[in-house]
Amino acid sequence: MTISKPWRNAIPLLAGTLLLAGCSDDEPTKAEKVAAASVPGAPSQGAADEAAKDAPASNVRESGDLVDFAYSYPADAARIPELAKALDGDRAAKREALIAAAKRDKAAAEKGGYPYRAHSHRQTWQRVTDTRRFLSLSAEIETYAGGAHGMQTFDTLVWDRSRREQRKPLDLFRSSEAFDAAVGDAFCAGIKRAKAAKGMVADEAPGSPFAKCPPASAQTVWLGSSDGRYIDRMTIAIAPYEVGPYAEGSYKINVPVTGPVVKAVKDEFARDFLPIN
Repeated sequence: MTISKPWRNAIPLLAGTLLLAGCSDDEPTKAEKVAAASVPGAPSQGAADEAAKDAPASNVRESGDLVDFAYSYPADAARIPELAKALDGDRAAKREALIAAAKRDKAAAEKGGYPYRAHSHRQTWQRVTDTRRFLSLSAEIETYAGGAHGMQTFDTLVWDRSRREQRKPLDLFRSSEAFDAAVGDAFCAGIKRAKAAKGMVADEAPGSPFAKCPPASAQTVWLGSSDGRYIDRMTIAIAPYEVGPYAEGSYKINVPVTGPVVKAVKDEFARDFLPIN
């Protein structure tokens, strides 16, 4: 688990890699306790419970002439040791890659006689929902590498308490094709409405890179819940350039969990989804 501190104390030995409603409990679920107890070499569950119960959110920041780096995740994730370890590893890998690129570009700037602009990576994980089985997280990422403008991207993950493992939302579906078939119409209609709300007209001219609605499975999917028990809603985040020029920015399209969506879910997870009426 990770405790927020000044940068020099927060990451001395890091290694490895890696909106919706919900609720969470301070105590691990029964499934978490049983699963953890069955892991060979795992610490006693009592010790794990005490160590995880009060785990604070992690929020690490570093800013200087070379880089501007920030990475945070909520207490909900910090309470799960395996997930916190994975996120700490991802943070370390992102920071290492940022510094390496920044040093390379700064050297090139000095050699070429032009100013260097600090590179940045800011990533914020937030809880989307916390059901009996799944903790669903969303991430918004802002990066800058010295060009004309920065870039916004997204990430997603689902922690499966029953299996004690990290998944991507599409892992819960039979296939990407099945997911696209189930949500495609609602997703594409949602893009048109979102564009209209911004005063944009969908470019459907032949040959336009934005003429066709992209596959929903190629975007970032966030799973959510309205009651904290079942997955019954989704948001699909679209980064700039995916459905329009950079000036249009990003989009977040809400898509309902319908009967066809639940049918596209793998049998193992179907009982954790609830279609809308």
